[in-house]
Amino acid sequence: MPAPHPTRRTALLTAAGIGIGTALPLTGAAPATAAPHPFGPYGSPTRRLNTRTLYVDPHGRGDHPTVTSAVAATTGAGWTLILAPARYRETVTVPADRTGLTLLGAAADPRDTVIVYDNAAGTLKPDGTPHGTAGSATTLVQADGFTAHRITFANDWLRADHPDITSGTQAVAIRVLGDRGAFHHCRFLGHQDTLYADTRSLAVTARQYYAHCHIEGDVDFVFGRATAVFESCRFHTLDRDVGFTPYGFVFAPSTARATALGYLATRCRITSAAPDRAYKLARPWVPSSDLTARPSLVVRDTWLGPGIDAAVPYATMRDAHPWQDQRFAEYRNNGPGSRVTTPAERPQLTAEEARAHTRGTYLGDWAPAPTS
Repeated sequence: MPAPHPTRRTALLTAAGIGIGTALPLTGAAPATAAPHPFGPYGSPTRRLNTRTLYVDPHGRGDHPTVTSAVAATTGAGWTLILAPARYRETVTVPADRTGLTLLGAAADPRDTVIVYDNAAGTLKPDGTPHGTAGSATTLVQADGFTAHRITFANDWLRADHPDITSGTQAVAIRVLGDRGAFHHCRFLGHQDTLYADTRSLAVTARQYYAHCHIEGDVDFVFGRATAVFESCRFHTLDRDVGFTPYGFVFAPSTARATALGYLATRCRITSAAPDRAYKLARPWVPSSDLTARPSLVVRDTWLGPGIDAAVPYATMRDAHPWQDQRFAEYRNNGPGSRVTTPAERPQLTAEEARAHTRGTYLGDWAPAPTS
């Protein structure tokens, strides 16, 4: 009998070195093997980096046991939260007035510091209404100037656990709405709609930067209308026990027509746990709330593995909005998933056009601090 396909929950448990079925307590005494200095080189409540630093640890060694309580304790701009290595099973909201907030994982490996929950779009709230896609997010960032280092943002809701939910299977790990949001060495784990790189409204542009990050899922797992740069990131498509192809899509941008630039993936890698050619690179999302959207995506200088259907890498989500009418293009990609067999299926930028698709042109006057 073949081994079962790994799931998001088992992957999280394996990464943390915990056996399947083990409870995931977030409060109580620290385990015997807990590090004596959970905040590493970043001080402690008795040796603060500065007066606007708070320490988070579910085992009572910090200022707050949860990320939510630490965010609530901040006022104004410019706070830093140092997170001890742990699994924080909670939903987190960073309100718009917490500008310049930084979440810093104290461990060198982002696998050790995980913010995770398991709501889906079809999960019911206490009032009996469904969360919806946006409301399913484990973490919601409304503030401008948000930064995260070495954190895993996850949603471990599984379709197999909820056969009663046949629609509303979107389960967002993080939704980012603010301008100047930066993520360094972070991980984003989910299945459908993992990373929602979005804006507050149609009239607002939100610039976001993702450097050296790992992003994985299956259906439309990077989506939204932000202007976002993904630099030196890995996108990983998951295997699925289904009898159809495509299994899913990496990108589903919904860029507003008035927004000049949407998603840019540069110097990235797209890998897969699925069979060859099981995934499309992208499809445009034109939501019912903005039927004038004209999704924008450029993938350049990126390695596309065999999991991407090289012959037909794009698909249309709605017949009224074919992908050919959108702003999709590639430049100097390589790997088996990048082969151009039918030029009409793979629009390519010229060298001159490619000069308009760089981190600098997408982020404008904002230069994110170097990654650490």
